[in-house]
Amino acid sequence: MHLMYSIMVFIFAILLIHPVKAQEKIIEIRQAGGSKQDQVEFPGANILFKNNEKRVLLFHEGALIESDLAYFYAEENYFKAIGNIVFTQGDSLRMTCKTIEYDGTTKIALANGNVFLKRPDMSLRTEKLNLDRKTSQAFYKTKGIVIDSSSTLTSNQGRYFMNQKKYRFTSNVIIDNPQYKVNSDQLDYYTELNQAYLFGNSKIIGDTYTIKCERGFYDLDREKGVFKKNAALYYDNKIIKGDSLYFESEKDYAAATKNVSIEDSLNNSIIIGHYGEIFKAKDSAIITRRALAINIIDKDSLFIHADTLLATGPDERRILRAYYNVRILKSDLRGVSDSLYLDESIGLTKLLSKPLSKQEEQIFTQVDRNSNNPVIWFDKSQMSGDKIMLLSDTKTNKLDSVKILNNVFIIEKDSLSESGYNQIKGGILDGSFKEGKLDNILIKKNTEMVYYLYNDEDFQLIGIDKTTCSALKMNFMDGEINDITFLVAPIGDVYPEDKLPINERTLKGFTWRKKERPETVNDLFDKNDKEDQFPSILKFKYPELDIDKAYSN
Repeated sequence: MHLMYSIMVFIFAILLIHPVKAQEKIIEIRQAGGSKQDQVEFPGANILFKNNEKRVLLFHEGALIESDLAYFYAEENYFKAIGNIVFTQGDSLRMTCKTIEYDGTTKIALANGNVFLKRPDMSLRTEKLNLDRKTSQAFYKTKGIVIDSSSTLTSNQGRYFMNQKKYRFTSNVIIDNPQYKVNSDQLDYYTELNQAYLFGNSKIIGDTYTIKCERGFYDLDREKGVFKKNAALYYDNKIIKGDSLYFESEKDYAAATKNVSIEDSLNNSIIIGHYGEIFKAKDSAIITRRALAINIIDKDSLFIHADTLLATGPDERRILRAYYNVRILKSDLRGVSDSLYLDESIGLTKLLSKPLSKQEEQIFTQVDRNSNNPVIWFDKSQMSGDKIMLLSDTKTNKLDSVKILNNVFIIEKDSLSESGYNQIKGGILDGSFKEGKLDNILIKKNTEMVYYLYNDEDFQLIGIDKTTCSALKMNFMDGEINDITFLVAPIGDVYPEDKLPINERTLKGFTWRKKERPETVNDLFDKNDKEDQFPSILKFKYPELDIDKAYSN
């Protein structure tokens, strides 16, 4: 009783001397085992200590601090407590530590030594912690460990926004969860929502995926998020990149926009474009908008462009389909078609024409039909037909054979005349390659030919051979027709140039499609493939608080 009376008299005296301080809500002494003063060692302090029955209890605006010893400076409205500290603030916060300093004016507590802060949604363990009760923030610059209902988070620095139930971690941030692991330079983590915003070099490692980025949002409960700035998803033996990535583990789904690439290391291929989707469960990926597939074949690149590219099937049987406005480019091959089918496991490539409508069937001329058909170029030879099939050796990846079905038309610009074209028509074409170069061709069914003949001595024009037959065979040398053999008795003649009218020098359906022939990768694209017309996949806001200023104080 005598002790409590002395304490109250002491506080009353202080309030009389410093009336302004009374408006600041002075720290209250609720309990102590005893008190003393030492003006030499601790001038101005009231030294409070425990006894066998009572510990020191100090109270300030809802916060209760329990300790073994406290140095209370009433004039400064400040104290330092030592020994088995328990700091509680209602039912929402409990903190233990070895020592604590508390300023009643600023309402800032400095906790030191094995600090452990507990709230209903999480716990924090660190060596030193600053607790700002005015802003409801706690921050530390020593290694901290945060544990919530599902994850363990560690970082070298952190700030906790209690009202928002949010952490801001910096420096070597790690989240450990049974389903995934997150590493980041900087990370905002919402404990109640279990969501994270990623800043700087970041990596998420799941059971079946790895994500890298420098900006991102990740829902840890649902394992889904949006990732930007050098974003990459390592998924199902593929690497998916894009300016914006979206990933959802539960649905085995990913999507990307702008500067998208899907790299398949097992099939030695890459698909690029400006919008892509990956469906892991269906073993499929689709990419559109300036879409381009690049396949490495025999140390050479095969480029395939189309409005839409679709890759399906397991890695050992990957099939690529290209739809609408297909253009292909390789060092020894060029091509244009409406659609394409590529199965590398059996070395088969099909170039297909666009099906004609009923009206087109009625009104299309032979020229219209041939212009609609797929076309390929081998060196100087242009070949077209209703369907073109290329077969490659699966071991060497070199072209082995070519087959063209229906409306076969071969055209080669005559090298010695100004306007002459060597031409061959037929129903079916079978060709073979030698060391990746076209070697010979067999054409069957209703075969027609126009061919310019020259003598071997001075290369003077002998005449123009115009012949029909059932089948013929051609051999190639240096990419040009070298000789022709008629396999069935031909019907025709060799005409002097002045005896064959110009309109008789081209076969019905003749169309020279050199303007469509792509010579460079840029030629694969047209005006509909502008890069600036594809928006970002998803726009979302990052926390407003400037991450660079979070630790300026």
